[in-house]
Amino acid sequence: MRIAVVDIGTNTTRLYVAEVTDGRFTRELERESRVTRLGAGVDATGQLAEAALEREFAVLDEFHALIEEYGHDRAVAVMTSAVRDATNGREFAREVSAHYGLEAHVLSGEEEAQLTYRGATDELDPDPDDRGTLVFDIGGGSTELVIGHGPEPDFHVSTQVGVVRQADRHIHTDPPTTQQLQAVADDARAALELAVPDARRTRPGRAIGVAGTPTSLAAIAQRLEPYDPSRVHGYRLSASERDAILSRLAAMPLRERKQVPGLHPDRAVAILPGIVILTEIMRLFALDEIEVSEHDILRGAALRYATR
Repeated sequence: MRIAVVDIGTNTTRLYVAEVTDGRFTRELERESRVTRLGAGVDATGQLAEAALEREFAVLDEFHALIEEYGHDRAVAVMTSAVRDATNGREFAREVSAHYGLEAHVLSGEEEAQLTYRGATDELDPDPDDRGTLVFDIGGGSTELVIGHGPEPDFHVSTQVGVVRQADRHIHTDPPTTQQLQAVADDARAALELAVPDARRTRPGRAIGVAGTPTSLAAIAQRLEPYDPSRVHGYRLSASERDAILSRLAAMPLRERKQVPGLHPDRAVAILPGIVILTEIMRLFALDEIEVSEHDILRGAALRYATR
């Protein structure tokens, strides 16, 4: 089956087109990502803003043309934090379905976590020491944390922690002040500690970070120009590398961050709150390093909807 998946997130909108046979990927045809900041302001207003919707529909027009060019057996759109939180989110989902012919699925936090785990682990061997696998996805409006011992998760939680949400709440200058970044850390730490029971905070055998923050840090650490997914996937990012990058980027105004090798200019706004949130996740689970993965909710959604 040829499956097309559009992931409409709070900060980015992404396209994935692949062929799936008997629950396994046989060919990847397309993977595209655009920063739309659909969720900008949702935390404060409760609505998807008109300017954000205009940016979103411009990207969906582009992705729709690509989907039609490739052809497909099934085409779906999965929508996460911004859409499920906004009072006009369901209206937006209906419009996407009607205008682009996509099956629109507004995911619950639980579904988002499960699909993220499935996408990140579908090609991995079992954890050899049975300490489990942690998969986390730092999104624009939410962060998903999933722990499993094999192909199925046995703990998952979706938190109201995200790069757009925390930036809207706490970052008001360029560059942000130390106090503003500390406010992001305090906010994220409180939410994560509330969401993850003490018994689940043990160091896992494997910790996998997916989506924009970990992949950007892997690219920055290697000064990748242009971005090379093959060098990002599987990169082991240490806490010391993370801290060094944060220290360097936090001193730069936005115009300089946009020039940093390995960092896509569209991600320069969100990278600082993302690193702070990553730091709090690693602290919570006593992690010295993480494994960065290109496999995420897009693959999980493709597997689900190609087999249902």
